[in-house]
Amino acid sequence: MSDPFEKLHHICIAVRDIEEKIKFFESIGIGPWRDYPPLGEYKEIDVPNYEGFRALRFVEANIGNVEIQLVQPSEEHDTPQKRFLDEHGEGVYHIGFVVDDANEAERTLEEKGLRTTSRGRRDDQSGFNYYDTKKSAGVVLLTRKSPKSH
Repeated sequence: MSDPFEKLHHICIAVRDIEEKIKFFESIGIGPWRDYPPLGEYKEIDVPNYEGFRALRFVEANIGNVEIQLVQPSEEHDTPQKRFLDEHGEGVYHIGFVVDDANEAERTLEEKGLRTTSRGRRDDQSGFNYYDTKKSAGVVLLTRKSPKSH
């Protein structure tokens, strides 16, 4: 397996008002934006707050070969994204890397001492892992395997 942090996929920015940010980014030529992901596709979920996870709203736009994501957490649910906004304000929440095998990347990174804080898998075993890198790296790192349709 290649290094799980070899292929940058996206930068995710936590925001309070996603519609306002979409308008701004589109005004400077970044877009179009599309909703992503359909969170109901995840069949295996291990997250701190399931209802909060389901209430997250993500949008994405491609810029060259890198994606920008915006995430807006619900005010009603405690999630890592909401805590980030409350403590730091809007800003880069995580940096995502694409991997060939989500489960193998998880094993490799756990062997290197990283702890998974949230994970999700679809039926085809595509999915994501958030790692506990905020204190040591200054940002949350994420690995993901995209479904074939994305």
